[in-house]
Amino acid sequence: MSDSSKRQRAVLLASLSIALLPLGCRHSGFPEVPAGYREYAYVTNGKSNTVSVLDLVNLRADRTLRVGDNPTGIAANPRRNEIYVVNTKSGTVSVIDASSNSVVATIPVHRQPYFISVDAAGGRAYVANSGSNSVSVIDLDKRHEIAAVGAGEQPGLARVSPDMRSVVVSNRSSGSVSIYSAAPYASPQNLESGSPEAPQPVPRLGEGPALQFRATFPGCPGATDVAILPDSSKAFIACSGGHQVMVISLAAAPGSWAARQDPAATSDHLLTMLDVGNTPVHLAVKPDGGEIFTANFDSDSISEIDTWNNQVLGTYMIGNKPVHGVITRDSSTLWVADFASDLVSVYSIDDGHLVTTVHTGSAPDALAFSADEHILLAVDAHSGDVAVIRTQGKQGAALFTMLPAGSSPNAIAIKAIQPTH
Repeated sequence: MSDSSKRQRAVLLASLSIALLPLGCRHSGFPEVPAGYREYAYVTNGKSNTVSVLDLVNLRADRTLRVGDNPTGIAANPRRNEIYVVNTKSGTVSVIDASSNSVVATIPVHRQPYFISVDAAGGRAYVANSGSNSVSVIDLDKRHEIAAVGAGEQPGLARVSPDMRSVVVSNRSSGSVSIYSAAPYASPQNLESGSPEAPQPVPRLGEGPALQFRATFPGCPGATDVAILPDSSKAFIACSGGHQVMVISLAAAPGSWAARQDPAATSDHLLTMLDVGNTPVHLAVKPDGGEIFTANFDSDSISEIDTWNNQVLGTYMIGNKPVHGVITRDSSTLWVADFASDLVSVYSIDDGHLVTTVHTGSAPDALAFSADEHILLAVDAHSGDVAVIRTQGKQGAALFTMLPAGSSPNAIAIKAIQPTH
């Protein structure tokens, strides 16, 4: 072989080696992350019976995990490196260890569970069992169900309040909302390793039920999404069978400031029904709790709700079949998945107008920000992939890449893992 041929071969091999090197750091233009920092997105794939794990540091697929049949809802534990996957057809919850990205446990619940909510202390989870008209309470330390209580017909969602005192359940078929008291508890894992900023569980006083019925409110046809304000004072429920949002005042704790000001505040009561667009399916709450935006699927609009005065400030056209919304940490921008137009709309809350749209895959549905909000992930239900949108590029919001998922992806959760020293 001539010297010239050897040089050409060496250059070719070097080029191939560079092309085949795994990405070891974040892409150019994204913020640097500390050595050892990891962050993943977990996407449930309903028809594949899997969860896709996406590496958000290197922006690539990491692995695919087999879970139960028809995984739907998913949630990340705020206090430990665990992810919980609801398997609707199997009637179970899969536990994923985010440190190793492996399935480490399966917890039986009841028929057709769809949604899981984890409390702020990370010790309890609540699962709405649509097929058995019940709500399961899961002890996440012991990884088993400790209680199941009756709900209305086809409960689709059970959401625990930030103060961990209340669980609000939307009953889709009965068009009602059920409210429960969640019992306080002591969790060894949380008491040993909890951060001082996070809400702390308290020891149980006596052996009362883990979940106790408080009240029910009819008159919310097709009750679906539930939003609870950061101060746990009110719940807003999307009545997707019509054009309204139900507003409920949640019972204040005995002896609290609110209870001392008004003794009636210690009971739950209906405040009002708000008219929004047709078929409100999702509620996005500003981090400060001052406003909520509804995605009105059949009106192609969003409605802005003033949560302090319980009134609708306006309804605005946004895109074709809006289905999900997320709001930035600084409360300035609302991102909306337009299911029928394969777009994500970017709406300025401060200025009150549509800023731009970003193309995605087919039928974008669930949305989630990365921890630093430089990336928005849109789960594309029909094309089986995830659109990675750069939120702060030089030219504004733009599609950066597409990552593969499975068949019929439907929900997403994010988990950041800090380096250990």
